Amino acid sequence: MDIDDILREVDPASQSIPAETRDLQALTRAWVSERSSPELLQRFLSVYSWPADGLFERINDRIKQQIERVEEMTGDMDPKTNFALIVIQTELERFKYLVRSYLRARIAKIDKHTLHYLSSPELRERLSEMEQAYATRHQALLHNHYLSSFLSAFPPTLQNLNDTAGNISMIETPDLETAVFIRLLKDTPVEGHGTDMDDATNGKSGDVVILRWSNAKSLIDSGHAEVI
Repeated sequence: MDIDDILREVDPASQSIPAETRDLQALTRAWVSERSSPELLQRFLSVYSWPADGLFERINDRIKQQIERVEEMTGDMDPKTNFALIVIQTELERFKYLVRSYLRARIAKIDKHTLHYLSSPELRERLSEMEQAYATRHQALLHNHYLSSFLSAFPPTLQNLNDTAGNISMIETPDLETAVFIRLLKDTPVEGHGTDMDDATNGKSGDVVILRWSNAKSLIDSGHAEVI
């Protein structure tokens, strides 16, 4: 089953789907959304951002269990066991790839806009505790490197990396005008702001729309749409 098949499945919250399958669907959708959005997605608003319902804890537990199972089955010369081992290892690698890729997508955004996400409590809420610790340490190392390289030669007033003098901020922020593709999960009005004109339409569930991130963000945060 590829990603498109997973995204076409029914609501992952449905109890008719096994828990393992629901977790795989939630992980896949979180991975797709995080890779396709220019900003870190908020952690507590939907299954498409950093999961707050223990998803990663469950995923990690399953990965550990499967690794232990693979170790137990390794060395068995039974052809049936060997075939089962190949299937388990293939599925295990799929889970590990999704987890690694999801976390790398978030870390790449943190590396690029560290000061932005550390600049306010609201933005810090988008980071897990480990991500906050990573971002803080990353920024401290970067600042110390700049000081030892060239900043120490500047006057103290020019050594801040978050200076906003002259109404010009030195903090690099994500590009909110980046175009993203979204899929509507509910019937909802869709508004788009363009260079020449603005437009609005009544979107239907299942519609795929391309919007600026600044226009799509509210639909994502409210759970009315997902990034694809």
